[in-house]
Amino acid sequence: MILNCLNPKFAKKFVIDYYFEMVQKLKFCVYDIDNDTYDLEDDDFLGELECTLGQIVSNRQMTRTLLLKNGRPAGRGTITICAEEITDTRVANLEVLARKLDKKYLWWSDPFLEFFRKTETGWQLAHRTEVVKNNLNPVWKPFRVSLRALCGGDVENPIKVDCYDYHINGSHELIGSFITTLAELQVGTHFCPAEFECINPRKLKKKNYKNSGVICVRNCQVVKEFTFLDYIMGGCQINFTIAIDFTGSNGDPRTPQSLHYINPEGFNEYLSAIWAVGNVIQDYDSNKMFPVFGFGAKVPPSWLVSHEFPVNFNPSNPFCAGIEGVVEAYQQCLPQLKLWGPTNFAPIINHVACFAKQAFRQNMASDYYVLLIITDGVITDMDRTRTAIVDASHLPMSIIIVGVGAADFSAMEFLDSDDQLLRSPRGDTAARDIVQFVPFRQFRGSSVALAQSVLAELPDQVASFFNSYKLKPPNIFSFSDPS
Repeated sequence: MILNCLNPKFAKKFVIDYYFEMVQKLKFCVYDIDNDTYDLEDDDFLGELECTLGQIVSNRQMTRTLLLKNGRPAGRGTITICAEEITDTRVANLEVLARKLDKKYLWWSDPFLEFFRKTETGWQLAHRTEVVKNNLNPVWKPFRVSLRALCGGDVENPIKVDCYDYHINGSHELIGSFITTLAELQVGTHFCPAEFECINPRKLKKKNYKNSGVICVRNCQVVKEFTFLDYIMGGCQINFTIAIDFTGSNGDPRTPQSLHYINPEGFNEYLSAIWAVGNVIQDYDSNKMFPVFGFGAKVPPSWLVSHEFPVNFNPSNPFCAGIEGVVEAYQQCLPQLKLWGPTNFAPIINHVACFAKQAFRQNMASDYYVLLIITDGVITDMDRTRTAIVDASHLPMSIIIVGVGAADFSAMEFLDSDDQLLRSPRGDTAARDIVQFVPFRQFRGSSVALAQSVLAELPDQVASFFNSYKLKPPNIFSFSDPS
């Protein structure tokens, strides 16, 4: 509470867990308090604001008019809400090698390293390197580890490094250890590495024992790895495109058996998926204008099959105003089409990829593209689709596929390459996994669960892509020095 002030600045901060895949509704109410009771019923209501957490973080600082209970403006009163992420996102990039390690089996060892952070309960594993086979002078691949995991964010906290000889049965044999700090690791350079003697406690009593080898750190650079919230709050826009399957396998929209049949409540599975995903995404697009395309139908006036037509029939301006506009355009478009086929994904993927490519050429993390494909069946241009996805994996773009109906969606599962990265027919491997597929039938009746499932991976896809190219948030001045 701030006394006798018409322009109060509240110091109280609220810590809220943030989930991109959820619509987190908030209400801010302002009262004029004239007594010592906790009951607000006897205090003067000055106005309120209802919004979502997504709207706040996408604006970073948001000013809105206070409203009365009836929705009318509460005089000239406004409320300003600021948001910041409270987490340490620094990472350490390390390059490590060793020389003259002890032999553990005849004339060789298969060494690997383990890095541990000191905690109140003991040593906690922070990172394990790969095994370098048959080498007493190994050079491990460069790796990165978060400062939270490595040293709790404190460069002076102890770090223990163990060097082991790998055994296939899991009984790895200790070559030696040392204890250091991140501050000491950072001293190393390619010309003058930081060197640490690897000591085996069992050999300390041996006469003339010096060490079991030397670990050399030739680079330890601490950098800030920006989070999804850093990019969103720094001005990155999420550009949302919707593609709707109008192939004949959906059935006649005029019959209740059709997946495009709109029931008396005004819904079908296509509309449910649009509402569920769109309601979350729209908070991250400043103008809330969404291009919506259909594929697999015969379109007037030529009645030729099209795999990339705007549902508002306006090629020069395929945008719909908000999710409500998307729904309205879909409902008006449906009676004017002849559902046909086949089910081709590649044209619409390549269409969105063109815009993602243009954005990427700007060398800024200002735009990321999300394509939502809602479909009922098996893809007929699988090879072209695989090629399109592999190509798009190098761009600021993700693809969400929602399968409606009871068809076999095994091909969609193949595109959602969680176990191994997708390969194109020509043998190229995707740079990353950009496809998330879910069958609508698993979430029927729960739009919240559907949105959570399809959008849960998106924040990491956005942040990992821009970080991999060392692209900073557009409004980088908003962020403090990461070092």
